[in-house]
Amino acid sequence: MTFKTGIISLATTVALVAPAAMAQDDFEAQLKARQGQFRIMALNLGVLGGMAQGKIDYDAERAQAAADTLVAVSNIDQSLHWPEGSDSMTLDGTRAEPSIWDDNADLLAKWSDFGEAAQEMQAAAGGGVEAIGPALQQVGGTCKACHDAHRTPED
Repeated sequence: MTFKTGIISLATTVALVAPAAMAQDDFEAQLKARQGQFRIMALNLGVLGGMAQGKIDYDAERAQAAADTLVAVSNIDQSLHWPEGSDSMTLDGTRAEPSIWDDNADLLAKWSDFGEAAQEMQAAAGGGVEAIGPALQQVGGTCKACHDAHRTPED
């Protein structure tokens, strides 16, 4: 094999293998990003819920920061977070139902509902612990609606 033939062979191999490797890396990155956004949501909902339940002292700045973060997460474009094959039927470690892909419009509508409720939470967060409870119920309702439709129940 000549040097030129070896280079061409190597380039061809890289051209064929690299996209598959990149696709796998993209899949993993997309899945981790999706899981990460939900962890961020849970952390901030925990702060607000703790305040609403009196388990955490109310702090207007902290409440506002948590609500602001929920709004920021709600504005994340979801198109990269839901790669085909990342559902609970084909992948361990996820509870995403295949309905997400079968009825993606419903998922996106529910995500939009979450965004609207997060904005209401953002407006209420600085208004005292009394204002957090009702806004938190609205946010929780949007989460529940999506989980009921598109998330496998825990065993």
